[in-house]
Amino acid sequence: MRTTRKRSLACVGALALAVGAGVVGLAAPASAVTGTATASMHCQLPPGSPTPNPRDMNSTYTVEVPDNVQPGDVLPVGSVKVTPSPTGVTVPLALTLNMTPSLTFELENSGIPAGTTVTVTGDKQGSQDVPAGGEPSIAPWTNNAPITIPASATPGAIKWLAHSSKTITSITAPPLGDQSTDCTANAPKVAIVTNQIPVPTVPTTTKLTPNSGGAGTAVTASGINFAPGAVTCTASLAGVDTDTASGTADAAGNATCTVTLTTKADKVRINNTAGKPFVWVAPIEGVPHPVDIEVLPGALAIGPAGGLPTLDMGSITINGKSQTVTGTFNAAAVQDFRGGSLGWDVTVTRTPFLNAATGHAMSTAALTITPTCAVTNPDSPSPCTVGAAGAITDVPKQVASQAAAGDDLTGGEFAVGGGASLKLPPFMFADAYQSVVTFSMA
Repeated sequence: MRTTRKRSLACVGALALAVGAGVVGLAAPASAVTGTATASMHCQLPPGSPTPNPRDMNSTYTVEVPDNVQPGDVLPVGSVKVTPSPTGVTVPLALTLNMTPSLTFELENSGIPAGTTVTVTGDKQGSQDVPAGGEPSIAPWTNNAPITIPASATPGAIKWLAHSSKTITSITAPPLGDQSTDCTANAPKVAIVTNQIPVPTVPTTTKLTPNSGGAGTAVTASGINFAPGAVTCTASLAGVDTDTASGTADAAGNATCTVTLTTKADKVRINNTAGKPFVWVAPIEGVPHPVDIEVLPGALAIGPAGGLPTLDMGSITINGKSQTVTGTFNAAAVQDFRGGSLGWDVTVTRTPFLNAATGHAMSTAALTITPTCAVTNPDSPSPCTVGAAGAITDVPKQVASQAAAGDDLTGGEFAVGGGASLKLPPFMFADAYQSVVTFSMA
């Protein structure tokens, strides 16, 4: 079969696409985490590649990153690892190839600004001679430059989302020069691997037993996360220390200390932690008359029951380019009247953008949310934690939460909503579409 130069360029383009898209695992170093996911990639092949160009393809990645990092940590050269799967591509001509691969991630964390990216670029790899009909391969690579975890990152998960990839294929025989393949993840981006910023182990006074009494009451204070060894427990009144005593913390950091109160106090603490409230009960001469009341738990609810008003994103005119429209999700009301120490989570999901009457759909439209959560009752004992910005899909995405609090009271009234952004495909049926976003609570 006669093979032209144009045919050679086309097969090289297909090779570069395959190399830039698929990766599998590499043996993980200590304190590393590994994740695997499949993402849809939109790739621009080199000139002369077969049509369609650009094209979409699914790409499977396994990525390994250090775990238990801290905000501002610098991941050294060689600490983030990627290995490509077999290309699955054969070449009709004998070629000599050199590969320079890279993979870019968007980092998702409640403290990291949306859109923050890091790139894992490998060194140029040694040449390989691929015979006609042979299958090229690409060697494992690691980051050849340090990668910095943003200083704004907060304790908890950092998700590494597939953002884009680039592979430069240098063809020396035949002498075709450098061929660049650039791929960008279709929305929504997919989290491949998740590492953690450890939650700080802050010394905390957790409980007083008993938490009320008068002069002569022996109060045992309990706490967690203390350095093993001696501790001090202190009673105070309006910030002024009164009685003190000594105790110990075991090897696991669990502290206990008992102080006998000789004078009025309103708090008891271990070391310099925030004190737990103590109710002073002074003896009163006379006839006692007890008064009892039972407080029943209320509901954990999200509303309104009839649903929220429609978010109208307006209209656009097709112009052959991807367009983005924005809006604001109406806030859902969250009520936690349970009277306990439990937490809750609010998540969102959505249905596809459809017109049920015509059957038209926008399968590649990408809807994202930048969550908000506000305390609407100033007497609420709990704060509200906002989730990270990101895509809304059929997989529940956390947008707000209240953490459980051990022995402390939680609850309150909140409003959960956020900014909406809808990225539309360049071409679609001109029609009216609707997706239903559902806020759920657990």
